[in-house]
Amino acid sequence: MKHWLMKSEPDAFSIDDLERVGIEPWDGIRNYQARNYMRDTMSIGDRVLFYHSNAKPPGVVGLAEVASEPYPDPTQFDPGAKYYDPKSDPADPRWILVDVKFVAKLPRLVSLDELRHHPEVSDMVLLSRSRLSVQPVDEKHFDFIVELARA
Repeated sequence: MKHWLMKSEPDAFSIDDLERVGIEPWDGIRNYQARNYMRDTMSIGDRVLFYHSNAKPPGVVGLAEVASEPYPDPTQFDPGAKYYDPKSDPADPRWILVDVKFVAKLPRLVSLDELRHHPEVSDMVLLSRSRLSVQPVDEKHFDFIVELARA
């Protein structure tokens, strides 16, 4: 089992939205490295830290898990969709997604600023000023953040 951090702007799709719908396709990813993680490395049952980005404050707010094998993001083929990509070919899709399933809201938000004050997580991708919306997380970092939220 692997561990991930997946970012979403709460006004676009929040942890509350995921709780309400239960399972959601993680669509709209248009970064090749993030796409490659979903396509090549994610597996059903992988654990996810759900992160609210572009929020005040940004931070980890919940837990989710990967709920499907990777498959083509249908929004890339829909001219009316926000994430339409006219260069993507249905015979060779450019963009891939996975479904994500709600697990739990954390008892409290663990903010980005708070994480910066913990040397235990200083080598996380998130703290390297990465803008990746999908990024790997070491199991020890995942567990540390969950414990922080529950403390």
